[in-house]
Amino acid sequence: MTAVHPLSDDELTLRPSQPNGQVVTFDVERTDVEPSESVGTVEVRQTTPRVGLVTWALDGGPGVAERTVRLVAEYAFGELGLERLQVEVDPELHSSARVAIRSGFRREGVLRGAALVDGERRDVAIYGMRVDDPRPDTVTGWTALMDSTLPKKRVIAHVVVRDTGGRVLLCQVSYKKDLELPGGVVEPDEDPATGASREMEEELGTALPLLGVLAIDWLPRWEGWGDAVEILYDGGVHDPSLIDRLQPDGFEIRGISWHAPEKLEGLVSPLNARRLPMLLDAPDQLHNLRNGSPITS
Repeated sequence: MTAVHPLSDDELTLRPSQPNGQVVTFDVERTDVEPSESVGTVEVRQTTPRVGLVTWALDGGPGVAERTVRLVAEYAFGELGLERLQVEVDPELHSSARVAIRSGFRREGVLRGAALVDGERRDVAIYGMRVDDPRPDTVTGWTALMDSTLPKKRVIAHVVVRDTGGRVLLCQVSYKKDLELPGGVVEPDEDPATGASREMEEELGTALPLLGVLAIDWLPRWEGWGDAVEILYDGGVHDPSLIDRLQPDGFEIRGISWHAPEKLEGLVSPLNARRLPMLLDAPDQLHNLRNGSPITS
Protein backbone atom coordinates (compact mmCIF):
# COMPACT_ATOMS: atom_id res chain seq x y z
CA MET A 1 0.00 0.00 0.00
CA THR A 2 1.09 3.58 -0.62
CA ALA A 3 1.35 6.30 2.01
CA VAL A 4 -2.02 7.70 3.14
CA HIS A 5 -3.15 11.15 4.22
CA PRO A 6 -5.95 12.44 6.47
CA LEU A 7 -9.43 12.53 4.98
CA SER A 8 -12.55 14.29 6.23
CA ASP A 9 -16.08 15.49 5.60
CA ASP A 10 -18.11 18.18 7.38
CA GLU A 11 -18.28 16.21 10.64
CA LEU A 12 -15.47 13.65 10.67
CA THR A 13 -11.70 13.56 10.34
CA LEU A 14 -9.89 10.29 9.71
CA ARG A 15 -6.21 10.28 10.63
CA PRO A 16 -4.29 7.31 9.23
CA SER A 17 -1.48 5.48 10.93
CA GLN A 18 1.67 4.93 8.97
CA PRO A 19 1.07 1.91 6.70
CA ASN A 20 2.21 -1.25 8.44
CA GLY A 21 2.89 -3.68 5.64
CA GLN A 22 -0.55 -4.39 4.21
CA VAL A 23 -2.59 -2.62 6.93
CA VAL A 24 -3.76 0.99 7.31
CA THR A 25 -5.67 2.04 10.43
CA PHE A 26 -7.66 5.29 10.58
CA ASP A 27 -8.33 7.01 13.91
CA VAL A 28 -11.74 8.67 13.57
CA GLU A 29 -12.65 11.97 15.28
CA ARG A 30 -15.85 13.96 15.31
CA THR A 31 -14.90 17.54 14.50
CA ASP A 32 -18.40 19.03 14.55
CA VAL A 33 -18.27 19.21 18.39
CA GLU A 34 -16.04 21.16 20.77
CA PRO A 35 -13.69 19.75 21.75
CA SER A 36 -13.36 17.14 19.01
CA GLU A 37 -13.77 13.59 20.25
CA SER A 38 -12.48 10.20 19.19
CA VAL A 39 -15.19 7.77 18.03
CA GLY A 40 -13.03 4.76 17.15
CA THR A 41 -11.04 3.24 14.31
CA VAL A 42 -11.42 1.78 10.81
CA GLU A 43 -8.89 -0.61 9.33
CA VAL A 44 -8.15 -1.66 5.75
CA ARG A 45 -6.11 -4.85 5.48
CA GLN A 46 -4.96 -6.05 2.07
CA THR A 47 -5.65 -9.78 2.01
CA THR A 48 -4.80 -10.61 -1.61
CA PRO A 49 -3.46 -8.40 -4.42
CA ARG A 50 -5.69 -5.29 -4.74
CA VAL A 51 -8.32 -6.73 -2.36
CA GLY A 52 -8.87 -5.25 1.09
CA LEU A 53 -10.82 -6.32 4.18
CA VAL A 54 -12.54 -3.42 5.97
CA THR A 55 -13.24 -3.59 9.72
CA TRP A 56 -14.38 -0.94 12.16
CA ALA A 57 -14.93 -0.27 15.85
CA LEU A 58 -16.92 2.96 16.08
CA ASP A 59 -19.18 4.81 18.48
CA GLY A 60 -21.67 7.50 17.56
CA GLY A 61 -24.37 5.46 15.87
CA PRO A 62 -24.92 4.06 12.38
CA GLY A 63 -24.73 7.47 10.68
CA VAL A 64 -21.15 7.99 11.83
CA ALA A 65 -20.20 4.45 10.84
CA GLU A 66 -21.76 4.77 7.37
CA ARG A 67 -20.03 8.07 6.58
CA THR A 68 -16.72 6.76 7.89
CA VAL A 69 -16.81 3.51 5.92
CA ARG A 70 -17.82 5.36 2.74
CA LEU A 71 -14.87 7.75 3.13
CA VAL A 72 -12.46 4.88 3.70
CA ALA A 73 -13.84 2.91 0.75
CA GLU A 74 -13.37 5.77 -1.70
CA TYR A 75 -9.88 6.41 -0.34
CA ALA A 76 -8.98 2.74 -0.63
CA PHE A 77 -10.07 2.65 -4.25
CA GLY A 78 -8.58 5.99 -5.22
CA GLU A 79 -5.38 6.40 -3.20
CA LEU A 80 -4.51 2.85 -2.22
CA GLY A 81 -5.23 1.38 -5.65
CA LEU A 82 -7.50 -1.41 -4.40
CA GLU A 83 -10.05 -2.94 -6.79
CA ARG A 84 -12.28 -4.81 -4.35
CA LEU A 85 -13.21 -4.31 -0.71
CA GLN A 86 -14.85 -6.87 1.55
CA VAL A 87 -16.68 -6.76 4.87
CA GLU A 88 -17.27 -9.86 7.01
CA VAL A 89 -20.19 -9.70 9.44
CA ASP A 90 -21.83 -12.06 11.90
CA PRO A 91 -25.34 -12.51 10.40
CA GLU A 92 -26.82 -11.82 13.84
CA LEU A 93 -25.22 -8.34 13.98
CA HIS A 94 -27.92 -6.58 11.99
CA SER A 95 -26.58 -3.10 12.73
CA SER A 96 -23.21 -3.97 11.18
CA ALA A 97 -24.94 -5.48 8.16
CA ARG A 98 -26.93 -2.26 7.67
CA VAL A 99 -23.72 -0.20 7.85
CA ALA A 100 -22.13 -2.42 5.19
CA ILE A 101 -25.14 -2.14 2.87
CA ARG A 102 -25.60 1.60 3.30
CA SER A 103 -21.90 2.11 2.70
CA GLY A 104 -22.13 0.41 -0.70
CA PHE A 105 -21.28 -3.25 0.03
CA ARG A 106 -23.50 -5.88 -1.59
CA ARG A 107 -24.37 -9.04 0.30
CA GLU A 108 -22.68 -11.90 -1.57
CA GLY A 109 -23.25 -14.98 0.57
CA VAL A 110 -22.65 -16.78 3.85
CA LEU A 111 -19.66 -18.88 4.88
CA ARG A 112 -21.16 -21.46 7.22
CA GLY A 113 -19.23 -21.97 10.45
CA ALA A 114 -16.29 -19.89 9.20
CA ALA A 115 -15.64 -18.11 12.53
CA LEU A 116 -14.87 -19.50 15.98
CA VAL A 117 -16.23 -17.18 18.69
CA ASP A 118 -15.88 -18.21 22.35
CA GLY A 119 -15.59 -21.83 21.29
CA GLU A 120 -18.72 -21.68 19.11
CA ARG A 121 -18.78 -22.02 15.34
CA ARG A 122 -20.50 -18.99 13.81
CA ASP A 123 -21.50 -18.12 10.26
CA VAL A 124 -19.91 -15.19 8.44
CA ALA A 125 -21.88 -13.05 5.97
CA ILE A 126 -19.75 -11.63 3.15
CA TYR A 127 -20.38 -8.15 1.72
CA GLY A 128 -18.32 -6.91 -1.22
CA MET A 129 -17.77 -3.77 -3.28
CA ARG A 130 -15.81 -3.40 -6.51
CA VAL A 131 -14.18 -0.20 -7.67
CA ASP A 132 -16.53 -0.07 -10.67
CA ASP A 133 -19.77 -0.70 -8.75
CA PRO A 134 -22.39 2.07 -8.88
CA ARG A 135 -22.29 3.94 -5.59
CA PRO A 136 -25.16 3.78 -3.05
CA ASP A 137 -26.24 7.37 -3.73
CA THR A 138 -27.24 6.44 -7.30
CA VAL A 139 -30.47 4.70 -8.33
CA THR A 140 -28.78 1.67 -9.88
CA GLY A 141 -26.33 1.44 -7.01
CA TRP A 142 -29.04 1.50 -4.35
CA THR A 143 -31.31 -1.00 -6.12
CA ALA A 144 -28.37 -3.38 -6.63
CA LEU A 145 -27.63 -3.18 -2.90
CA MET A 146 -31.26 -3.88 -1.98
CA ASP A 147 -31.47 -6.71 -4.49
CA SER A 148 -28.45 -8.37 -2.88
CA THR A 149 -30.26 -8.57 0.49
CA LEU A 150 -33.80 -9.54 -0.57
CA PRO A 151 -35.07 -13.14 -0.67
CA LYS A 152 -34.52 -15.07 -3.87
CA LYS A 153 -37.26 -17.66 -4.11
CA ARG A 154 -37.03 -20.58 -6.52
CA VAL A 155 -39.65 -20.78 -9.27
CA ILE A 156 -40.62 -24.20 -10.63
CA ALA A 157 -42.60 -24.73 -13.84
CA HIS A 158 -44.26 -28.09 -14.48
CA VAL A 159 -46.62 -29.15 -17.25
CA VAL A 160 -49.77 -31.26 -16.75
CA VAL A 161 -50.29 -33.29 -19.95
CA ARG A 162 -53.49 -35.37 -20.19
CA ASP A 163 -54.76 -38.02 -22.57
CA THR A 164 -58.31 -38.50 -23.82
CA GLY A 165 -58.92 -41.06 -21.09
CA GLY A 166 -58.22 -38.53 -18.30
CA ARG A 167 -54.79 -39.89 -17.43
CA VAL A 168 -51.75 -37.73 -16.68
CA LEU A 169 -48.28 -38.04 -18.21
CA LEU A 170 -45.57 -38.76 -15.61
CA CYS A 171 -41.82 -39.23 -15.89
CA GLN A 172 -39.56 -41.74 -14.20
CA VAL A 173 -36.60 -39.59 -13.19
CA SER A 174 -33.10 -40.74 -12.35
CA TYR A 175 -32.71 -38.88 -9.05
CA LYS A 176 -35.70 -40.15 -7.02
CA LYS A 177 -38.30 -42.91 -6.91
CA ASP A 178 -41.38 -40.68 -7.18
CA LEU A 179 -42.82 -40.19 -10.66
CA GLU A 180 -42.73 -36.52 -11.65
CA LEU A 181 -44.42 -34.11 -14.05
CA PRO A 182 -42.43 -32.81 -17.03
CA GLY A 183 -40.70 -29.48 -16.31
CA GLY A 184 -38.34 -28.14 -13.70
CA VAL A 185 -36.65 -25.12 -12.16
CA VAL A 186 -36.85 -21.82 -14.03
CA GLU A 187 -33.44 -20.34 -14.85
CA PRO A 188 -32.37 -16.78 -13.89
CA ASP A 189 -33.73 -14.16 -16.32
CA GLU A 190 -36.13 -16.73 -17.83
CA ASP A 191 -39.90 -16.39 -17.66
CA PRO A 192 -41.75 -19.43 -16.24
CA ALA A 193 -43.56 -20.37 -19.46
CA THR A 194 -40.30 -20.37 -21.40
CA GLY A 195 -38.73 -22.41 -18.61
CA ALA A 196 -41.50 -25.01 -18.79
CA SER A 197 -41.15 -25.30 -22.59
CA ARG A 198 -37.35 -25.47 -22.40
CA GLU A 199 -37.48 -28.24 -19.80
CA MET A 200 -39.94 -30.26 -21.89
CA GLU A 201 -37.76 -29.87 -24.97
CA GLU A 202 -34.68 -30.99 -23.03
CA GLU A 203 -36.40 -33.88 -21.24
CA LEU A 204 -38.81 -35.23 -23.87
CA GLY A 205 -37.57 -33.81 -27.17
CA THR A 206 -40.81 -31.89 -27.74
CA ALA A 207 -42.20 -28.69 -26.25
CA LEU A 208 -46.00 -29.04 -26.30
CA PRO A 209 -48.08 -25.84 -26.53
CA LEU A 210 -49.03 -24.41 -23.13
CA LEU A 211 -52.76 -23.66 -22.99
CA GLY A 212 -52.78 -21.73 -19.73
CA VAL A 213 -52.11 -22.04 -16.01
CA LEU A 214 -53.82 -24.79 -14.01
CA ALA A 215 -52.40 -23.96 -10.59
CA ILE A 216 -50.09 -21.73 -8.60
CA ASP A 217 -48.68 -23.49 -5.56
CA TRP A 218 -46.39 -22.42 -2.73
CA LEU A 219 -44.05 -25.13 -1.46
CA PRO A 220 -42.50 -24.98 2.04
CA ARG A 221 -38.94 -26.05 2.80
CA TRP A 222 -38.46 -29.74 2.09
CA GLU A 223 -35.51 -32.14 2.42
CA GLY A 224 -32.83 -29.46 2.09
CA TRP A 225 -34.66 -27.33 -0.49
CA GLY A 226 -35.72 -23.79 0.36
CA ASP A 227 -39.31 -22.75 -0.21
CA ALA A 228 -40.52 -22.15 -3.76
CA VAL A 229 -43.37 -21.02 -5.97
CA GLU A 230 -44.54 -23.61 -8.49
CA ILE A 231 -46.60 -22.90 -11.60
CA LEU A 232 -48.42 -25.84 -13.19
CA TYR A 233 -49.24 -25.27 -16.86
CA ASP A 234 -51.93 -26.97 -18.91
CA GLY A 235 -50.20 -29.05 -21.58
CA GLY A 236 -53.50 -30.00 -23.19
CA VAL A 237 -55.37 -33.23 -23.95
CA HIS A 238 -53.77 -35.65 -26.43
CA ASP A 239 -54.29 -39.03 -27.97
CA PRO A 240 -52.56 -41.72 -25.90
CA SER A 241 -50.25 -42.37 -28.87
CA LEU A 242 -48.49 -39.07 -28.07
CA ILE A 243 -46.24 -41.03 -25.74
CA ASP A 244 -44.75 -42.88 -28.72
CA ARG A 245 -43.61 -39.61 -30.29
CA LEU A 246 -41.84 -38.30 -27.20
CA GLN A 247 -38.16 -39.03 -26.70
CA PRO A 248 -36.99 -39.18 -23.06
CA ASP A 249 -33.40 -37.97 -22.76
CA GLY A 250 -32.32 -41.25 -21.11
CA PHE A 251 -30.26 -39.40 -18.52
CA GLU A 252 -32.60 -37.39 -16.30
CA ILE A 253 -35.77 -39.02 -17.69
CA ARG A 254 -35.62 -42.81 -17.74
CA GLY A 255 -39.18 -43.39 -18.96
CA ILE A 256 -42.67 -41.91 -19.38
CA SER A 257 -46.15 -43.34 -18.88
CA TRP A 258 -49.82 -42.43 -18.49
CA HIS A 259 -51.46 -42.78 -15.06
CA ALA A 260 -55.04 -42.52 -13.89
CA PRO A 261 -55.67 -39.96 -11.11
CA GLU A 262 -57.16 -42.58 -8.76
CA LYS A 263 -53.98 -44.66 -8.98
CA LEU A 264 -51.37 -42.03 -8.12
CA GLU A 265 -51.04 -42.83 -4.42
CA GLY A 266 -47.63 -44.37 -3.77
CA LEU A 267 -46.34 -43.53 -7.25
CA VAL A 268 -45.92 -39.79 -6.79
CA SER A 269 -44.91 -37.54 -3.89
CA PRO A 270 -47.51 -36.80 -1.21
CA LEU A 271 -47.68 -33.29 -2.67
CA ASN A 272 -48.70 -34.54 -6.12
CA ALA A 273 -50.96 -37.18 -4.62
CA ARG A 274 -52.91 -34.31 -2.99
CA ARG A 275 -53.13 -31.92 -5.87
CA LEU A 276 -53.06 -33.84 -9.15
CA PRO A 277 -56.44 -35.58 -8.75
CA MET A 278 -57.96 -32.19 -7.87
CA LEU A 279 -56.43 -30.51 -10.93
CA LEU A 280 -57.43 -33.35 -13.24
CA ASP A 281 -60.98 -33.26 -11.90
CA ALA A 282 -61.33 -29.51 -12.57
CA PRO A 283 -58.88 -28.56 -15.34
CA ASP A 284 -60.92 -25.52 -16.42
CA GLN A 285 -60.31 -23.49 -13.26
CA LEU A 286 -57.23 -21.84 -11.77
CA HIS A 287 -56.25 -23.53 -8.50
CA ASN A 288 -54.64 -21.34 -5.84
CA LEU A 289 -52.72 -23.72 -3.59
CA ARG A 290 -50.54 -23.81 -0.51
CA ASN A 291 -48.44 -26.97 -0.34
CA GLY A 292 -50.83 -28.79 -2.62
CA SER A 293 -54.04 -27.82 -0.79
CA PRO A 294 -56.55 -25.11 -1.74
CA ILE A 295 -56.21 -21.71 -0.11
CA THR A 296 -59.73 -21.06 1.12
CA SER A 297 -59.33 -17.80 3.03
